Amino acid sequence: MASNRLSGSSFPNFLAVYVDDILLAEDDVAELDSLKSFLDSQFKIKDLGSVYYFLGLEVTKNSQQKFASDLLDEFNCMHFTPLVTPLESSVKLTCDMGQPLTDPSLYRRLVGKLNILQHTRPDIAFSVQHLSQFLQAPQVPHMLVAMHVLRYLMNAPGQDILLSKSPDTSLVAYSDSDWAACTQSRNSITGFFISFGGCPISCKCKKQPTISLSSAEAEYRALSKIVAEISRLVRLFTDLGLIFHSLVQVFSQAALHIAKNPVFHEWTKHIDIDCHFIHDCLQSGLISLHYISIADQHATFEPSLLQGIFTITCLASLEWLPPPAWGGGGVLGCLKSQTRAQ
Repeated sequence: MASNRLSGSSFPNFLAVYVDDILLAEDDVAELDSLKSFLDSQFKIKDLGSVYYFLGLEVTKNSQQKFASDLLDEFNCMHFTPLVTPLESSVKLTCDMGQPLTDPSLYRRLVGKLNILQHTRPDIAFSVQHLSQFLQAPQVPHMLVAMHVLRYLMNAPGQDILLSKSPDTSLVAYSDSDWAACTQSRNSITGFFISFGGCPISCKCKKQPTISLSSAEAEYRALSKIVAEISRLVRLFTDLGLIFHSLVQVFSQAALHIAKNPVFHEWTKHIDIDCHFIHDCLQSGLISLHYISIADQHATFEPSLLQGIFTITCLASLEWLPPPAWGGGGVLGCLKSQTRAQ
């Protein structure tokens, strides 16, 4: 939420509210104090000072590692040997492949915390979505694979996302899919990655709800998801005063042909809504589509590709390796409301 300053300046204050947690952003300390005083007069709030830890995310000028380190300590991983991949390419988990866990809550707690961690560690997104399918009745092999992810995190628990102070406001998005990846249902996997000014801001890896009859259909369904996410981000950034055009890079020539040529819609009536939605966004200028090679594909987090040196190269190109220092302007404050809305 954005609002004009109390002094009447055209520059806005920014407030992010989650239940009773409030995050404030302002480039002037006096204005920030004035806003906090106003909020305190309307609601009973507690000033926690400069933001450090908010909804499981550590905000720091150095490397983030508190959440990951606490997770490794909780599951006693320090005596294990670190691994270089988040998931072995040969791993294909199923619902019935071993003995059930005596305490399923242990597995559920681990996967739940990995799900939180993936917001700043998108390299484990594919593994987390794979493990999340077995929360109802986890078994020993599922837990072993989850521990594999923890051993991968041991390589760099402080790995984080760099949000630089670059004036670049370009929005670049990558879309990909893994056709019929689920061995049980043969549903495909959607993967997308979005950067703002070269900094990662959105990433998702999720199983598609329906079965695709071709790889082109799976790619197109993935494309529709990222276009919807871009539309949401453009509306958000417009409210913040930023105007720009998006560039979507797709690893699928078939998906590009369908999006750019309305004649192909007659051949794809089973994805008719996606076709019209993407085509309208393309015609309006909201997005532009371009083909890229797999070597430049930032949306791919499949275990068959994230192997060894490719993982390191990919993360380095996306600025996910721990930076020596981080700097930026503005003031961030964290508040907690002591009265919930009735």
